[in-house]
Amino acid sequence: MPAEIPSTAKIVRFHQTGEAEVLQLETLPTPEPATGEIRLRVKAIGLNRAEVMFRRGQYLEQPKLPSLLGYEASGTIEAVGPGVDPGLIGKTVSTVPAFPANKYGVYGEVAIVPVGTIAAYPKSLSFEQGTSIWMQYLTAYGALIQQGKLAKGDFILITAASSSVGIAAIEIVKAEGAISIATTRTSKKKAELHALGADYVIATEEEDLAVRVREITGGKGTRIAFDPIGGKGLEAIAAAASASGIIFEYGALATEPTPYPLFASLSKHLTIKGYTLFEVVADPEVFLKAKQYVFDHLQSGAFNPRIDKTFPLDQIVAAHRYMESNAQIGKIVVTV
Repeated sequence: MPAEIPSTAKIVRFHQTGEAEVLQLETLPTPEPATGEIRLRVKAIGLNRAEVMFRRGQYLEQPKLPSLLGYEASGTIEAVGPGVDPGLIGKTVSTVPAFPANKYGVYGEVAIVPVGTIAAYPKSLSFEQGTSIWMQYLTAYGALIQQGKLAKGDFILITAASSSVGIAAIEIVKAEGAISIATTRTSKKKAELHALGADYVIATEEEDLAVRVREITGGKGTRIAFDPIGGKGLEAIAAAASASGIIFEYGALATEPTPYPLFASLSKHLTIKGYTLFEVVADPEVFLKAKQYVFDHLQSGAFNPRIDKTFPLDQIVAAHRYMESNAQIGKIVVTV
């Protein structure tokens, strides 16, 4: 007989926005899935920058307090709601960040998510690797492959390249036969980024980005730039872009305003596009194709989710503090 499901579960919530200390690990009644939902017995949680911003009240959506938190988790399905195939119970899956941040959250021993936002991953991957997939690879896929039409031989600028999404972008560029130019603030992470597959690495606090890109590309510039930062750095990215280049802005990590590089845009006919993962998951056909692309490359070994550091669930505050330190190269994972 299957083991009895506990009547309570430890779940992370926050009752006010603010620093990492607002996160509380609470013992709550085990939630039941509603129509179209499943309950996941969580084994590992992947952290994302979006969750830090959401916790602070600086994200695209505002939290409804007390609020759950988290987009990515891996584990086994232990219950399904009405209208969901009971044959899913016992399956190992991970969650895809395709649900509203202010309605669902996966930080905890269990998580309720819509059945349409789960996906299988190769059985060769651990739970820690399984929770380190969808945010990073789907985000990079949508910009570089689906919208950017990445082609062999293209020069691609990847800023904040030591993040999990940045590393995923490096892997995609390599898989497609293009050339990656990764950026990091100092030389400290240069060797590691080269080891992860970056063809070139620029330390932006030590080198002139536009000058180095022109040197690397023989004066052409980069056809695609993939940037989660914004701020004043956008002007340097535009200066480094090729004629008719496209710049994907997929985040807002900069604390200062983001000036529009008007003259570079006019002279080079640039496209500067705001982009998020939700463009991929909102289109069923694109979403299906993207998931298959990622699965196949994980299966072949072309993609290898890099885990920087793991924390136990009761150290969720420390895990968030570590993410805010910017010390990581790859994914921060919380184990349950």
